[in-house]
Amino acid sequence: MTRKKKRRSSKNKISNLTNTILSILKKERNKSFNYKQIAAKLGVNDASSRNQVIKKLQQLKAKKEIEEVERGKFKAIPTADYHTGILDLSHKGFGYIISDEFEDDIYIASNNINRALDGDEVEFYVYKRLKRGRREGEITQVLKRAKNDYVGVIQIHNNYAFVIPDSTKMYKDIFVPINKTNKAEEGDKVLVSLDDWPEKADSPSGRVLKVLGKPGEHNTEIHSILAEYGLPYEFPYEVEEYANKLDTSITKEEIANRRDMRDVLTFTIDPKDAKDFDDALSFQVLENGLYEIGIHIADVSHYVKPNTVLDEEAYERATSVYLVDRVVPMLPEILSNNACSLRPHEEKYTFSAVFQINDKAEVINQWFGRTVTYSDARFAYEEAQAIIENNPNVTSSAVERSQINTTIPQDVSLTGNEYQTDKNIAFAVLKLNELAKIMRSKRMRSGAISFDKVEVKFILDKENNPTSVFFKTSKDANKLIEEFMLLANRKVAEFVGKQKPPKTFVYRVHDEPDDSKLAALQNIVGRFGYKLNFKDKKSMSASLNNLLKDVVGKKEQNLVDTLAIRSMSKAEYTTYNIGHYGLAFDYYSHFTSPIRRYPDVMAHRLLQSYLDGEKSANEEVYEDKCNHSSNMEYLATKAERDSIKYMQIKFMQDHKDEEFVGVISGVTDWGIYVEIIDNKCEGMVRIRDIKDDHYDFDESEYALIGRNTKNMYQLGDEVIVTVKDTDLVKKHLDFNLIGKHNE
Repeated sequence: MTRKKKRRSSKNKISNLTNTILSILKKERNKSFNYKQIAAKLGVNDASSRNQVIKKLQQLKAKKEIEEVERGKFKAIPTADYHTGILDLSHKGFGYIISDEFEDDIYIASNNINRALDGDEVEFYVYKRLKRGRREGEITQVLKRAKNDYVGVIQIHNNYAFVIPDSTKMYKDIFVPINKTNKAEEGDKVLVSLDDWPEKADSPSGRVLKVLGKPGEHNTEIHSILAEYGLPYEFPYEVEEYANKLDTSITKEEIANRRDMRDVLTFTIDPKDAKDFDDALSFQVLENGLYEIGIHIADVSHYVKPNTVLDEEAYERATSVYLVDRVVPMLPEILSNNACSLRPHEEKYTFSAVFQINDKAEVINQWFGRTVTYSDARFAYEEAQAIIENNPNVTSSAVERSQINTTIPQDVSLTGNEYQTDKNIAFAVLKLNELAKIMRSKRMRSGAISFDKVEVKFILDKENNPTSVFFKTSKDANKLIEEFMLLANRKVAEFVGKQKPPKTFVYRVHDEPDDSKLAALQNIVGRFGYKLNFKDKKSMSASLNNLLKDVVGKKEQNLVDTLAIRSMSKAEYTTYNIGHYGLAFDYYSHFTSPIRRYPDVMAHRLLQSYLDGEKSANEEVYEDKCNHSSNMEYLATKAERDSIKYMQIKFMQDHKDEEFVGVISGVTDWGIYVEIIDNKCEGMVRIRDIKDDHYDFDESEYALIGRNTKNMYQLGDEVIVTVKDTDLVKKHLDFNLIGKHNE
């Protein structure tokens, strides 16, 4: 027979009784409680404590802070003090609620989190008085969990198990009954589902959904990254089967329904390792002297029909995920790498935006619709770039074709093309590059922001171990493709956006930056000698562009680029068009990548329906789909960043005896973050590991300052570090600080 747990006796006055009773009633304000139930929640049962509870209930009733709904039963009085928002939880246990109802975020102390988890939609109330100069609140209930599945390492005991989550923001281990461990073994990395969190339980309970493998193994960690964000790494059987049974042949009947552009010179320019080619360019000079330029996009919507298992799976994924060692596609391979891929020397169904453009890069005429095309050639960016660089003076349509150098140097001939680049293709590339530069210049003058952030890439061996790191930068060939994709996206959005009466469409919008974030950016970049001009929108754009240009090649470039991007609002999908600030477009959509983005599939369907004269689609339905697509894009981006971080740590494991020069990229009260200049790997020097003095964090100076020596480690300083510890499982990289560079 089990013994009942003793409640604590309290002959003394119960502290903070008013707030405690109000908190109990507010958390479950749809229920009523008598004094015994409240005493039980307080864990007291002696006469003195019960009398205090009874007396306090009557006082609160008299003040009309609670109501007696029936004899001896009390409830909180409904007020307008309850709000909703999203919890952003710190790894230290406290959090902030982001709510549209408040301009500033609401601080939530760890003891007021009340079982809410990071990202949850919560209900909360705000204390009437400011605490420590800021608004504070308490979470009353969880309205919607952000996620139920977590990745962690399992610890097996005799009759139960616990999963210790990888995420530092998950502050509780998850209890798993022994019969719900799914044959997991001690120390396995697992995916666990959070099933319940009983009121009196210290930890939530769950069950193991999947055993991911042993911690530290490559596939285990990559699958763990995907599982952490609820992203799949394989297709359900029924989806693969459906896709494999599709008719992917090019038929005369279907060609008859399309504009036939197979005889027009068409080619693709993509990364050298690309497997799916979802866009191509066509080029011809018309008799009137204009250039007809077609942006041809894989007609995914021809194969992916609404209300099919294929469409449902594509919608759920919403995006392809690009990890360091693999792509997790939105569509099965039969479509993504074959039927919808605009491969050289193959006919394909496409959805096209075709423009007649003059030498000033002005659009004189435009046409949108379904086409059939034939790709004459496939270029890697490096090959197209070689044509551009080998013909620096070829910038006029009047140039003789014979003057064009079509030779692609052997060291950049990366795609294994069997054709010799002819004069017509080379001329097309050169003319498109000339027009792209004019279009880009116009965008910049209109206030577009030029974010050309350096991308970190890895060369991997057969076992997916990183052997070296390199940086991917955007050259003319990249910018050529970018400008014509932007043109198609803008013109499609503009075409639908200006319809009368208004038509529902999927826009890609980007709001203006927040003033406080820009002020914080100025505060930081000012330490490097840069100044921003916030006088008006145009001045702000110009000064941001000058900043991004001035830092190129300097030690602080990656830091400033990252901070500048973070100061911007987040781009998202919506049916409510507010324009795109970063691109300086009044209308913008995503139309050019339906193989890897579901919003592009939606844009294709909507555009075709309006070309066919159909009425406007249901705005509410499409807004929900836009929200889902934005959320999935956010998760995919986080997974991609985690995979880069994982590979950087893996790379640094083999360089533990080397000294590196790095830039201090962040300063906190627990240490400094350092980014190595040569490879962009970022790690932490913990404050407790700096032994030459006792250091304090000075928030105003973005620095750690020694108490005795007054030595300062400040944001942007160059320092020398060595690798202290690499943790692939937690994705932590710790450095030893050797000292400042050049001192």
